[in-house]
Amino acid sequence: MSIKVRYFASLKESIGRSEDNLAFSGPATVVDVWRRANPDKALPDNSLAAVNMDYVELNSTVKDGDEVAFFPPVTGG
Repeated sequence: MSIKVRYFASLKESIGRSEDNLAFSGPATVVDVWRRANPDKALPDNSLAAVNMDYVELNSTVKDGDEVAFFPPVTGG
């Protein structure tokens, strides 16, 4: 299955790219997508993820053709 991965804001800057295209041969979750795309970098605590523009939990399953987006932790006052 093919998954498009997008990174936003400071995640994009720290990773050094705005997107990836990954192939999986079996079931995968959002956190599996992160680990495959960034094997040497932990997902920052409190990061947000979306599948096809809907916010999801990190243990949500992805399907062929999905777009997974990662957003840095939200801060502010």
